[in-house]
Amino acid sequence: MADDLKTETPEIQPEVRREQPLARIQAVPWLIVIVLLAAVAWLGWRAFFYQEEGDPVGSAMLAFEKQNSLTVFSSRFEVVAESVDRRGVLNLDLLESRQAAIIPATVEYRLDLSSMDRDRFAWDEERETLSVILPPLRISRPNLDEGAQKTFTEGTYVSRDASADLARNNSQQAERKAAEFAKNPQVLALARQAAKDAVRQNLAIPMQVAGYGDVSVEVRFDGEPAPE
Repeated sequence: MADDLKTETPEIQPEVRREQPLARIQAVPWLIVIVLLAAVAWLGWRAFFYQEEGDPVGSAMLAFEKQNSLTVFSSRFEVVAESVDRRGVLNLDLLESRQAAIIPATVEYRLDLSSMDRDRFAWDEERETLSVILPPLRISRPNLDEGAQKTFTEGTYVSRDASADLARNNSQQAERKAAEFAKNPQVLALARQAAKDAVRQNLAIPMQVAGYGDVSVEVRFDGEPAPE
């Protein structure tokens, strides 16, 4: 009877755990960091240094890609302006004053690089020469240094209003004269030559870095004949 009431106790199997090596667990974050750094380095190289092989024009355009405008020349000169003010009563000029001013002015000459598309570049593989055609120079509005101007005033009595009118007229006159002087053929020639030199320098060095060697860069403006 006792044998019939005997119960069997189920065996409890111990749970087996496989612990991963500590070195492997610690290496996972470092592997992720290395992969991320490699990805960032590749993206940076792709964005800033990669160019199609055998495409010197693409390399040249890449040198201008980050620049919308390039200041190539600055001219500083003095402009002389003279104004006369007459004031009176009943159409009679009782008071007359005159003021002459010597005003320093600065004008900048810029290249608009945003219009430099592929049609403005040509590569001569045989001569290892890159030809570049530049758009016309843009001339800035004259910047008058009125704080450094010299004035000479004549008149028996110069009222405050007359002095203000003389100064305003001289400033307007000086700006017009400065704009005209900026278009002087001799000054323009200097600015255009400075632009060519700047473009040669900005292209020759990046082309060498890109692996094209000692490349010649020929630069001319719209309308100028190509060199023979």
